[in-house]
Amino acid sequence: MLEGTLERITFANEESGYTVARIDTGRGGDLVTVVGALLGAQPGEALRMRGRWGSHPQYGRQFHVDDYTTVLPATVQGIRRYLGSGLIKGIGPKLAEKIVDHFGVAALDVIEQEPARLIEVPKLGPKRTKLIADAWEEQKAIKEVMIFLQGVGVSTSLAVKIYKQYHDDAIRTVKEEPYRLAGDVWGIGFKTADTIAKAVGIPHDSPQRVKAGLQFTLSESTGDGNCYLPENELIAEAVKILAVDTGLVIECLAELVTEEGVVREEIPTDDDEVPTVAIYLVPFHRAEVALANQLSRLLNTSADRMPVFADVDWHKALDWLRRATGAELAEAQERAVKLALTEKVAVLTGGPGCGKSFTVRSIIALAQAKKAKVILAAPTGRAAKRLTELTGHDAATVHRLLQLQPGGDAAYDRDNPLDADLVVVDEASMLDLLLANKLAKAIAPGAHLLLVGDVDQLPSVGAGEVLRDLLAPGTPIPHVRLNEVFRQAAESGVVTNAHRINAGDYPLTHGLTDFFLFHVEESEPTAELTVDVVARRIPRKFRFNPRTDVQVLAPMHRGPAGAGALNQLLQEAITPAREGLPERRFGGRIFRVGDKVTQIRNNYDKGANGVFNGTQGVVSALDNEAQTMTVRTDEDEDIDYDFTELDELVHAYAVTIHRSQGSEYPCVVIPLTTSAWMMLQRNLLYTAVTRAKKVVVLVGSKKALGQAVRTVGSGRRHTALDHRLRRGGTGSRPAA
Repeated sequence: MLEGTLERITFANEESGYTVARIDTGRGGDLVTVVGALLGAQPGEALRMRGRWGSHPQYGRQFHVDDYTTVLPATVQGIRRYLGSGLIKGIGPKLAEKIVDHFGVAALDVIEQEPARLIEVPKLGPKRTKLIADAWEEQKAIKEVMIFLQGVGVSTSLAVKIYKQYHDDAIRTVKEEPYRLAGDVWGIGFKTADTIAKAVGIPHDSPQRVKAGLQFTLSESTGDGNCYLPENELIAEAVKILAVDTGLVIECLAELVTEEGVVREEIPTDDDEVPTVAIYLVPFHRAEVALANQLSRLLNTSADRMPVFADVDWHKALDWLRRATGAELAEAQERAVKLALTEKVAVLTGGPGCGKSFTVRSIIALAQAKKAKVILAAPTGRAAKRLTELTGHDAATVHRLLQLQPGGDAAYDRDNPLDADLVVVDEASMLDLLLANKLAKAIAPGAHLLLVGDVDQLPSVGAGEVLRDLLAPGTPIPHVRLNEVFRQAAESGVVTNAHRINAGDYPLTHGLTDFFLFHVEESEPTAELTVDVVARRIPRKFRFNPRTDVQVLAPMHRGPAGAGALNQLLQEAITPAREGLPERRFGGRIFRVGDKVTQIRNNYDKGANGVFNGTQGVVSALDNEAQTMTVRTDEDEDIDYDFTELDELVHAYAVTIHRSQGSEYPCVVIPLTTSAWMMLQRNLLYTAVTRAKKVVVLVGSKKALGQAVRTVGSGRRHTALDHRLRRGGTGSRPAA
């Protein structure tokens, strides 16, 4: 047993709870080093620690903490340090000093028992007094949860989230329903919940555990883009994860179907052989069936909010358009214009330089000439801004257009459709199943929906392959593909090489003014050269701002030249630590004002209409007293994050190519190494190159580049939207 006051924390891992700290035992002499799970302990707290003494070869004698209890400090100095540690939101070091100066050793008793008296402190008003009192009560409750969770290895940040999710029910939920945490609490997956379950005594072969494992397996699969898993594949994967008998997994799956926890359905195969028995999580099954039904209804309705185009004189209309725009449409573009204005649902696809944007402008011009109400949207803020610039008409993100509410419901749906005659959605390859379903529900009967995108790009980050399914053979969705590259666009090395890559040809890397290859074979030198290119060479040659104009797109997150490692190197080069510049450490990351960051989960409770996976922004403020960080997003919205929510953000100086979908940047830098071999595929490289407006720089291995160009993307995701569309939107029959 060791008792003392926590003087300072030398190191703390927010994710594991492992801490290195210095303790004053009150006996004089040097401070004592303690290491271990000091979950939630703050400087100034008096601790009673149980553990053992040991010796470190470099750092000497240390006390290894197994668990601890806290005792509130009793001295003025201890209270001042305790209150100023950041433990209580709203109290920083300066305010702590004022409170202690006023109340002395009674300060904590006042906050605990008579918080209204805090108003006696100069410049402390009623509103802030209440915030401090509420934060004190919450911290006491969180501390109780933390001490309980200490025994099962849950980190400080996750303990706070568990408390915020369940409040007074937190400890009961963890004890009795630990697997709920995986679905309810961001940052807790099945493996963490499984560790907790084991610690609270849930048997290894418990049906509760097996069912949770099956649902986790399906959830992980949707994260990989699948809407369902074939039954045999699901069972095999669950057996591997759970390490239990196959028979038990089959029994529990049957119970889940009966309990309506999942949906089992037979999906016919293209070759009319044995149908696939598909297992869906309920929300994805509902969305796929609903999307197919709504698209079929829109296509087949007799209502038409733009009836004038059913019998328009197209020769006159196109002649007027030619005079209005000063340019002539190619044959395929004319077909696309007619299709969008006469069909209730249509798709326009094609690669860069093929005139998609001009075609969309032409469609809008004709629609507005006939007084039609036109709405433009795109899946991301950057894509919406670009659509606004290209068309001269305001565009919104799909989320803002639908006015998504906390929880994910939309203000606009079948009962309250959008007041629009034509809805145009750009970058439609990014639409995942759930968002596409919300969008389709909001289209009024008789309105026209035009989806515009490049089907050869990577599919959406979320589950589904909506654009590809709409264009699959045999579906009733009218579409036009633009293939002709226009002369002006063909002069661009970026456009030329995008089409070469898409055709499986090696890109041209010499003699161009906008497409470059810096050849280096090994991964670590590739990373170093990438940083030099971004932070120094490109700004010097092109006058681009390395933070706002240049984006590194990596094939994968891990590895010496992956997005994770590059972010650390690029942060030090572009936003280094400076005296007086606020920063906050979270886990292995440090956030600073000026950092480029991206959201990594959908959070419907933030901002006006939610903040979504892939939203980028720049850290604009850090307040250590209020324990909040503010991010200015690409949609020009200020979003506040509590410090406990920082696991929703990662740095975005470098992002994976998957995360770049729907965005465009003046300059794109792509590190290519053989260590990313499994990820090097043609549609990945094609997507990365087409994100650049002006300049592409490849850095790395010619062998890796060749592999990416040669390798056709992996097989289709598990989806059945195309099948449902061919059947007119109806579902398949339940599996026996």
